[in-house]
Amino acid sequence: MNIPVSGFVMYSEDDDGNHAHKLYLTHWNGRQVHIHSFAGMTSVNDGHSHHYVNWTAPAPTGVPHVHNYYTVTSVDDGHTHLIQGTTGPSIPLPGGGHYHLFEGYTTVNGRRPHSHAYSGRTGDAINS
Repeated sequence: MNIPVSGFVMYSEDDDGNHAHKLYLTHWNGRQVHIHSFAGMTSVNDGHSHHYVNWTAPAPTGVPHVHNYYTVTSVDDGHTHLIQGTTGPSIPLPGGGHYHLFEGYTTVNGRRPHSHAYSGRTGDAINS
């Protein structure tokens, strides 16, 4: 099955000369797609917490949907954790737009292996 996709690729280079390419989808199967920001702080476990911030994966605009998300936490107490999952369904905002709730547990890591709980709500939709 072929699904028409359109978007653009962004090239970036860091101070070490490493480079990356990110694909930003704008349309999927003829429908405009959008993303959401998400950010927060994990629970305090093993005497510390972690911050996290990123963008959700794209999803189609104008239909019931959820978004996948993935990020790496800040380095605290000498380690990081992965956060990943799928948001809940869209929740309308007064005056238009919508957001999604998300929650879960990080991966296990640290000198004394542990995980952290996290939860929050995404920002409003942004057309990618």
